Amino acid sequence: MSSSPEGSKHSIDEAEKASDHPNKEGTLHQSELGPKAKRKHFFAPLDPAYADAVNKDAEFVEFTADEERAVRKKIDNTVLPLVICSYVFNQFDRTNIGNAHVLPAFNENFGISNNNKWPLALSIFYVGYCLLEMPANVLQRHIGANRFFFLTMTVWGLASLSFVYAKGYPALLVLRVLLGIGEAGYYAGMIYYLSFWYKRHELALRISLCMTGTLPGAIGGLLAFGLTRAHTSVLAGWQFLFLIEAIPTLIMGIAILLFLPSFPFAASFLTPRERAIAQSRVNRDHRPRSHGGMTGWNGFKAIVSDPNSWLFMLIYASFNVGVATVSYFLPVLIKALGFSSINAQGMTVAPYLVGWFMVVFQALHSDRTRDRGWHIMGSCAVSFTGYLILATSVHKSVGAAYFALFLVVGGNYSLFPLVMSWAANSFSPTSKRGVGTAFIVSISNCVSIASPQIYFDPEDQFRKGHAISAGCLMLSFLAAFMLRTRLNGLNKKNERKLAELSEEEKKKLEVVNEGEIWDNDPRYVFMT
Repeated sequence: MSSSPEGSKHSIDEAEKASDHPNKEGTLHQSELGPKAKRKHFFAPLDPAYADAVNKDAEFVEFTADEERAVRKKIDNTVLPLVICSYVFNQFDRTNIGNAHVLPAFNENFGISNNNKWPLALSIFYVGYCLLEMPANVLQRHIGANRFFFLTMTVWGLASLSFVYAKGYPALLVLRVLLGIGEAGYYAGMIYYLSFWYKRHELALRISLCMTGTLPGAIGGLLAFGLTRAHTSVLAGWQFLFLIEAIPTLIMGIAILLFLPSFPFAASFLTPRERAIAQSRVNRDHRPRSHGGMTGWNGFKAIVSDPNSWLFMLIYASFNVGVATVSYFLPVLIKALGFSSINAQGMTVAPYLVGWFMVVFQALHSDRTRDRGWHIMGSCAVSFTGYLILATSVHKSVGAAYFALFLVVGGNYSLFPLVMSWAANSFSPTSKRGVGTAFIVSISNCVSIASPQIYFDPEDQFRKGHAISAGCLMLSFLAAFMLRTRLNGLNKKNERKLAELSEEEKKKLEVVNEGEIWDNDPRYVFMT
């Protein structure tokens, strides 16, 4: 791998110290580097020389607020569309089984003759997903986001495509396991990836636009409504569903490999000055690092010993019980209200569409007010109300039950960006953040293995399942309240600690932890 010659490094540093005109343009260190060395193989690590050069330029670059907005807009226009498209296909391939399940031909093909087989087919997805979540984030940081997400999308795309010609219950279970393995690390990895591009108070809105299941749910419902009507001598409607939704995933994986930058320092769509500005603006907020720092193992030890991570896990695991079920069972729940299979698929669109507006509103307001805790509690309360209506009134009123599904979808899915952006805002250094987001998703999804089992009472219109989900949302509400109270207390404690330090002690703090402020540093301010 190439690196800057030592002589060049010294000459640059001396020039910056001696000159009356420092590196205002933010291009000096980058200009000293030659062309990027080709990586030896697909899994070779990224060259740290370019990351170091951009970070050094970011220290000296001077820019206006208008320039910062222009760079952020450029990032939004380039990075976000790729992330949004990849996530839409992720949700298609994960949840299209729910739309297929309401069709008798699908159930007959895979031998799903009773309710015990169906929840197991849903649950087994999470086995490989949970086991590989944390190692996947470590691998992503090592080889870069574009290569990592290309791998994941290729694996789950091929698994989803294989559903078209698979037959029998054992084949269904194997493909669900492979799908989980392919998707391991994708969700937490994308949250981690976005944290390299955006400030802490910008993250929730971007996650809500990129990483919420409401948009894919609405599109998936429309596709299912149309595709399942198709039928040829070769393919049935449910096979068209898997085929049409799997092929774009494989194409998108290639697009991610070619066009998604691994990190800001490697962004070819930005000029050298813009790269320095992009890096500088996040460095002033939370200083993410693409290289170095604590190892993955040390990050894991830091996470498991941090009470905050366990509270985040409890929040996520509790509300994810509802998400892990409604994403699969929404067509089934609507069909149970007395609608046909085809109409049930079409009627999933409206709850997802309305839910999307709630997701974006909550995230936008959360970023503007720089609050996470109260917004999470608000979304929990909305979803809890929906489940309560379903548990008590689903057998009395079809209209009330359908309205309650709007509350459930909006409340549940708005929690994803709020909780994960809060977690990404609360773990530092970068290695701990990467392991931490994966830890939350991984451990929480272990609970998701059992989540589909709560809808065991179709003869009672799933009222017991709704009641269990309501209880989980209340637990998530209480955990969010506890975490907000704890982080607020830590901020006050850090403020007092910092006030007691001498100027000399404050200067010492500035040179420790390799320039990155850790979350156990009294200078660190938690978002609450």
